Amino acid sequence: MGINGNYSIIEIITVILGWLLIAFFAYRIYQKQIVKPKVWKIPLIILVGLFSFSIDLGMFDIILKLPILPLGVWILYFVFKGKDERWQTCRSFAWLGFGANFIFFASTLITIPIHQVIYPKDELSVYISKVENASIINTHPSAKDRSLNIDSLQNQLDTMRQEAIYSQQWYRETYIDIDSNKRNERFPYQVIGTSSKWGSGLQTLIFIEDDGKGILLSTPKKQLYFRSKDSLIEEGE
Repeated sequence: MGINGNYSIIEIITVILGWLLIAFFAYRIYQKQIVKPKVWKIPLIILVGLFSFSIDLGMFDIILKLPILPLGVWILYFVFKGKDERWQTCRSFAWLGFGANFIFFASTLITIPIHQVIYPKDELSVYISKVENASIINTHPSAKDRSLNIDSLQNQLDTMRQEAIYSQQWYRETYIDIDSNKRNERFPYQVIGTSSKWGSGLQTLIFIEDDGKGILLSTPKKQLYFRSKDSLIEEGE
């Protein structure tokens, strides 16, 4: 899934369980066969069988691949063409490889609601968890000499709520309605030294608004905007 960067712990566990299920089915097939293939060939056949023509389905900011045509099975069929006995021995494992696509597809569908419950996308504390070593750096000449108020950030993490991003309005206010020599960056401070909630796998760039009360989160897939009641920055020493 990889909702915003690295795989989450939930996704990793799901993939491991998926492969264990595939290994179980492979073992059952192997046990039932009279003429058995060499054990080392079975993983290779399953991996080739995984190849498929798929269509992309977008759900909850995730691209799911729904397998349609068993390309890997066809490839193996032509490889073993004219070798009926070998094809009969390997055919079930080839189809298991194609079926593995549906196992992973179904497991991803199951994972999505679980992920949403454990790592809600509208809660700032999911993206910013540990702030003990946090600080800010200036990313624009218009930024003033200020420092991050860690206590204020920590106390407001659970109370800040997501708000709409007015990208067109912000762009107009920053670049169109203001003279070029008076332009100020709307988010001139970047927060560093934080980490996301354990196991989420989230990679996020964090920016603070020039008034000290807005946080802009930039993930590989989207941007989120949160507002605080009190300022998150203070005058630098």
